[in-house]
Amino acid sequence: MKAEFSHIDHWIFDLDNVLYPAECDLFSLIDIKMGAYIGHMLDCDEKEARRIQKRYFHDHGTTLAGLMHHHDTDPQEFLDYVHDIDMSRLSQAPKLHQAIANLPGEKLVFTNGDRPYAEKILDNRGLSGLFDQIHDVIATNLIPKPEKAAYDSLITTTGIDPERSLFVEDMARNLRPAKDLGMTTIWINTGSEWGARDHAPDYIDHEITDLESWVTSLH
Repeated sequence: MKAEFSHIDHWIFDLDNVLYPAECDLFSLIDIKMGAYIGHMLDCDEKEARRIQKRYFHDHGTTLAGLMHHHDTDPQEFLDYVHDIDMSRLSQAPKLHQAIANLPGEKLVFTNGDRPYAEKILDNRGLSGLFDQIHDVIATNLIPKPEKAAYDSLITTTGIDPERSLFVEDMARNLRPAKDLGMTTIWINTGSEWGARDHAPDYIDHEITDLESWVTSLH
C-alpha cells in the first residue's frame, strides 16, 4: 500500500458513475423515468418536467429531496419507479473486484440511491458480497449528500473513523463535507458538468479518471 494511504481503515465508495463507468450512462435511463414521474404527478409536458427535475437536483442534492420538500412525494414509490431500469449496460468487473478485495480494512458503499438499487448494480458488476456495509438514502433518513446530516449518519451508523477513512465520489460537491470531517477525498472526474459543479481543490486530495486503474495502482 502506498504510504500516503497506509493509514486508511475504511474505503468508502459512491455508487453511480464510480462502481461502474460513467460511459454506461445509467442515469439517462433514470432521467427518463424521473421525467415521466414528474410529468404525470404535476401534469406537465416533458420540457417542464425536466426543468423541475434539474432545479430540484441542483437546489436539494437529489430530485427526490426536492419532490419531497415541495410536493410531499412518497419516497419509496419514487425510488421503486425510477430505479426499475434495464441493467444490461453493465458488465462484470473481475479486475475491479480483485483490486477492491485486496484493500486492507473495511469497504463501504455510500449512496443517494437505495439499497435494492445498489444491490442490483453490484450484482451486475460482479461486486456482490464485496462490501461490508451499504449506507443508502433510507439509512440517512432520506437526507442526501452533500447535506452534513447524511455524513453524520454514515459515521454514527457504521462506526467509521473519518480521519482513517477515504471517500471516492464523482460529484465534486459531495466531497466537501467529507473533507471537513477529516476524510481523504478522491474525485473521479467523468468530464460531466454536474460532476464538476462547485469543484474546488481545497477539499479534493486526489483527482482520477478511472477507478479500476487507480485502485490497482495502490498495491
